[in-house]
Amino acid sequence: MEFPLGRPLGKPLDSGFQTSVISAAFDLLNEPSGPVLVDFPIIIEDASSEVLACAIPPRFNPDLHPAVDEALGLRAAYNRTVERYGRTSVGRTGTADEIPDLIDVFVKISDGTALEEIEVPGGDHIAVAMDLRSYYEEAALSLSDHVPDARQAESWIYQGTKLGEVLHGAQARLKAAGLDRRDWYYVMPSTQQRGD
Repeated sequence: MEFPLGRPLGKPLDSGFQTSVISAAFDLLNEPSGPVLVDFPIIIEDASSEVLACAIPPRFNPDLHPAVDEALGLRAAYNRTVERYGRTSVGRTGTADEIPDLIDVFVKISDGTALEEIEVPGGDHIAVAMDLRSYYEEAALSLSDHVPDARQAESWIYQGTKLGEVLHGAQARLKAAGLDRRDWYYVMPSTQQRGD
């Protein structure tokens, strides 16, 4: 099967297509001997390198940092996704209500505040970054007109949002400060790192 990474049954939310994939797999049990290797007749192209097109709500409060204001504007979309699916991945270091505070951690890092003066929830930059990523990805599900391909929402976050700009800056600063690699490298996925 030539399906994008993370899509073992092919097309998301397409139960007919997914049923055909499962049926084809079960049909292999009827082969007289194994191992059996058969290509599924349909190939799904991976558009993960394309940035997801999500309209970001306009800024409402020019007194807030642009990334904080952006995140607050995404709250309604995030809420719709959580209501639709009945769960969220946000919660490692804070709740959805605390997203502005979590972003502020990276704003301070990026802006040059002394690292010892910044209180990082749970002392874990990576967990805070994962909460922010989850919040944005869940909002993207309600902003997009289709189920995103693998890594499209990720590319949108790190290439097309104010949060992405802040995280790039914060990661570069943490690296330059000589922190252990495990404390800065996964602030962003390796596929989104600029190498600066």
